[in-house]
Amino acid sequence: MSSNSKLIKMNFKPGIHRESTQYAESGSWYDVDKVRFRAGKPENIGGYEARVSASFNGAGRDLITWSDNDQFKRAMFGTAQMLYEHNGDQIFDVTPVSVSVTVSSAFSCALSANTVTVSATAHGRATGDFVFFTSVSEVGGNIDLGASTYPVSVINSNTFAIDVLTTSSAAQSSTGQGTCHFLINTGVSNAATGLGYGAASYNAGVSTAGARGWNDATSVGASDFASEITQWSLDNWGEDIVANRRGGTIYHWDADASTTPLRATKVSGSTNSTPTTVNSVIVSPNDRHLIALGSNQFGTTASPTGTFDPLTVRWSNQEDYTNWVPSLSSTSGENLLTDGTKIVGGIRSRSATNIWTDNSLWTMTYVGPPFTFNFQQAGSNCGLIAPHAAIDYDGTTVWMGYDNFYIFDGQVKNLDCTVRRYIFDRLNIDQKDKIFCGINSEFKEVVWLYPSTDSTECDSYVIWSPNENYWTYGSSIFTTFADKTIFGNTITTGTKGTANNLYNNEPEGLYTASGIAQSSFIESASFDMADGNEIMFLNRVIPDFDISDGSLTFSIKTKDFPESSVVREKPQPPHTITNATTKIDMRARGRQGRVRVSCNSANTSWRWGSVRLAIQPDGKR
Repeated sequence: MSSNSKLIKMNFKPGIHRESTQYAESGSWYDVDKVRFRAGKPENIGGYEARVSASFNGAGRDLITWSDNDQFKRAMFGTAQMLYEHNGDQIFDVTPVSVSVTVSSAFSCALSANTVTVSATAHGRATGDFVFFTSVSEVGGNIDLGASTYPVSVINSNTFAIDVLTTSSAAQSSTGQGTCHFLINTGVSNAATGLGYGAASYNAGVSTAGARGWNDATSVGASDFASEITQWSLDNWGEDIVANRRGGTIYHWDADASTTPLRATKVSGSTNSTPTTVNSVIVSPNDRHLIALGSNQFGTTASPTGTFDPLTVRWSNQEDYTNWVPSLSSTSGENLLTDGTKIVGGIRSRSATNIWTDNSLWTMTYVGPPFTFNFQQAGSNCGLIAPHAAIDYDGTTVWMGYDNFYIFDGQVKNLDCTVRRYIFDRLNIDQKDKIFCGINSEFKEVVWLYPSTDSTECDSYVIWSPNENYWTYGSSIFTTFADKTIFGNTITTGTKGTANNLYNNEPEGLYTASGIAQSSFIESASFDMADGNEIMFLNRVIPDFDISDGSLTFSIKTKDFPESSVVREKPQPPHTITNATTKIDMRARGRQGRVRVSCNSANTSWRWGSVRLAIQPDGKR
């Protein structure tokens, strides 16, 4: 190190700051992936591994974990295709059956074929729906149809085909009988283009190329409309689960059932009053009413299918999710919200249920008979962006809106977010319904999973730390997220390539992604070397770090002017840092610099402290 050099200590503010330019955010960290902060210093996030080797159909849309009365650890999650329950080391298909029909003279196949044709009059299925069979004899001489659940390929309204793993040993034509159990129809995995005057957002004004006027409907193939994806809402009723798939009825899953797997069944009590069209469900705190958010209004006990209203809140009798008839002997009821066009979602908080429309927040508080619940509007212009985009963190409600993050602690407030513009600018708004919020209590974090600009699935995350008040973000494969309270580490559903799996996220000591190296990096905003008036020469870096094993790479990128296209990265290639590293000698010049620390080593945990740079003037040119 030259005797003319001066050591300058660089300490960057915790969290990521990129509401402005990389030069304007001087003194901060600016870009990141797989890094959180602890006590103000960056460290890499842990890895993940498949919890169960078996994959499943579709991406998870809601996930709940709990322990039953026998202390068995369980999880349940729903996809556009199915509903699944997990316990032990298995995943069970517990998707409700929509209808069962007995067929005769029904099965046909060719010799040495893997396709079976099934005749079922007016079966009402679409390609991609699922069916399983009982009480059916072997088909094609050696095919056991009772062994699996099969996706359907529709031939016509009376016939469909299924593919089997076993090759038939004999031809068969329209013989055999059995019972077909059709699962509820497969839903929508991705928001799709469509038609209509009210289709999503539009550019009001004169109708020209790229702008749709207020009175113009969308056209075939237009990109300005996104349909809703299939969503699930799941909640505990004691050790059991109540479930709803958006736009459908309510189902119940019994943890004590002796049949494995037990499928969730439609809720229809003796009063025949269960709502038939519901957008989501939640169980109220303390008083235990089942609440339907966005529901058909109550008609009569003989005809409960009243008019659907997306702003209607309905609730069952206390401790009885089968009775939805308002009466003097029941606490059932309903209420119509305002300030919005639809209810988006709701969560439990302390002694209340928070309910969002697309524009407002309401609190639903138990007050007892005769009104049962009191509704108060808590805020406006603070709507929820997606059904699962909110969470309760230690009695404080946090959520993602359409262009901001919010907090409710008795008063609705904007969260001061240092990455807000970055997140919302890269959000795929057409797929916004997939946004999912969870808690990582081990690190005291609120986590949002979201799809970025060019992705139709959640591929990114943004984290806020309520305790240390910092923000960070990165890439992800996860679509849902459940805290560590049941399984000892966070549990997620995730999509990797074409496979969907249940994952252990950040189990202790794991820093790989399904067995391969998990890359991480952090890069600072630009900072002036000295006062930025002269070109400076940097010849040594003294780093401060902790590494468990493996190595880091370090580089510094320099510029002469903030808007210069010439960026010099030194050393080149970046310097490898190991536990034996005490200093890094290099030769770098510039008025501004930014440091970058990254890790590509398998199963390496690291933490970065401060860094000292040895610099000296190198002239004004």
